[in-house]
Amino acid sequence: MTGTTAIRTAALVTLTALAGACQSTGEESAAPAGTTAAAPSASAVETGTPAATTAPSPVTAANTAAVCASVDKLIIAGSREIADDSAAATRRELTPEQVSAELKANLTDLADDVRGQAARAQDPEIKVLITDTADRIDAGARSAAPAKWLTSTFVGIPRRLTEECHA
Repeated sequence: MTGTTAIRTAALVTLTALAGACQSTGEESAAPAGTTAAAPSASAVETGTPAATTAPSPVTAANTAAVCASVDKLIIAGSREIADDSAAATRRELTPEQVSAELKANLTDLADDVRGQAARAQDPEIKVLITDTADRIDAGARSAAPAKWLTSTFVGIPRRLTEECHA
């Protein structure tokens, strides 16, 4: 499998996973601010990066739903950009190294955008969760094989956010 084909496959798998995991259940907007939220799952995606060890606060900050939704949108938009860039790489006849560099740049930009949402979070546990998410995406940008990282680690990020950010 060529580098471009691997990235295309990774992008397709990523978009498919995101489509299922980032769907809003509508529950996050059903309870008014200041009400008790359900406890998130204790499961975390194994990536070599320690997961946040703090339990979520019983009271959700007023902007948690908005921040979580913004992170979802950023990840979906970033995934689409990765898929679009990988498709364009074939037309532009990029080498696998150039495709990998482009992917790393996309992941770095996405991590920066996600980190910006962490700064907005009023709930300290959500801030930790989103900062950890940005750190995981940065790890993918630093990976020697970012396309493999997409299919092994990135696809778990939306599920984790759904479980812990929208809980």
